[in-house]
Amino acid sequence: MVGKEHITMTPPAASERWSGVVNGRPVEVLAPSNAVLLDVLRDKVGTLGVKRGCDLGTCGCCTVMIDGVPKLSCLTLAGQVKDTEILTVEGLSEGAHLTPIQTCFATHGGSQCGFCTPGFMIASQALLNVNDNPSRDEIAEAIEGNLCRCTGYQQIIDSIEAAAVLHRGEGEVTSPASDPHPDPHPSGPEDPTMPPGHAK
Repeated sequence: MVGKEHITMTPPAASERWSGVVNGRPVEVLAPSNAVLLDVLRDKVGTLGVKRGCDLGTCGCCTVMIDGVPKLSCLTLAGQVKDTEILTVEGLSEGAHLTPIQTCFATHGGSQCGFCTPGFMIASQALLNVNDNPSRDEIAEAIEGNLCRCTGYQQIIDSIEAAAVLHRGEGEVTSPASDPHPDPHPSGPEDPTMPPGHAK
């Protein structure tokens, strides 16, 4: 307030119920009516694998699948996608087992600093879901909305090409570096599955 002048701020948007199926799990949260999906997924649902990059729809870091179609969550109003099925990078793996796209990004150097990787993996998986034998040009076209400042894209395309082979069942998946460990708190710390003192 300067002198006697006072400018009233625009009131914040009202909160409303938002529901959907995120990574196979039904969720229901309260979110501002004008919230973008990116904010709802990160701040309300807790899927932090969805990255905030440019907020302008030019980097692809926030890509998620909505009913099987890759979309930019920074440009999608949450209210427009209520009660849809949303897949983030956290939902790609099958429990403790990595999917071909995750395995190949790790083994072929498709992930360097890792910030853009979730968006690339979702866009790549969306491609493989509809075309499990893409050409290098088709791969490049599928990821053209995703930006990477580390790899020069060669390793990313190599990773997707290798994942396509595994996706078709034509290659062998390399064995994991270690056996997966059970989560001691699958439902939260109040409901441990291991005896007290074993998983603290």
